[in-house]
Amino acid sequence: MTTTTRALHPHRAAVRYRVGPAISRYGLALVLIWIGAMKFFSFEAEGIQPLIANSPLTSWLYNLLSVGALSAALGVVEIALGTLIALPRFAPRLSGLASLGACVLFLTTLSFMVTTPGAWEPGYGFPFLGSTGGFLLKDLVLLGAAVTTANEALATAGRNPRWF
Repeated sequence: MTTTTRALHPHRAAVRYRVGPAISRYGLALVLIWIGAMKFFSFEAEGIQPLIANSPLTSWLYNLLSVGALSAALGVVEIALGTLIALPRFAPRLSGLASLGACVLFLTTLSFMVTTPGAWEPGYGFPFLGSTGGFLLKDLVLLGAAVTTANEALATAGRNPRWF
């Protein structure tokens, strides 16, 4: 078998096409669960406070909850989303909906780049990222993974008549 024939072998190609989506799905789930778990600690609650407080989309939440309570609530949401995203074989529709929820989460955090002081390097502005902007930029890649996992899970759910 030549090198070209081996590279085009259908089984190897199928494995290669499954590896990337699996890394995207379970990597996304791991990130959400891990970061969600950190939301129960004061350093994380205080760290996200300026992001939330400076956004017109989210600042009103501090009228309802304390800094620690809001952080913990976000942690519960992130852990739930991550867990459901990791379960497409058992609950494809719920997994797809969780991925869509993650899309909303990441679009919200990406909006912080516009509203949070320090997102852009002082004195330079766009396109020079400040430390906050660099931190938030990763959410663009996570958003792409969430869109991919939503499409995959919802396509599976469409072929499967189960409600979940």
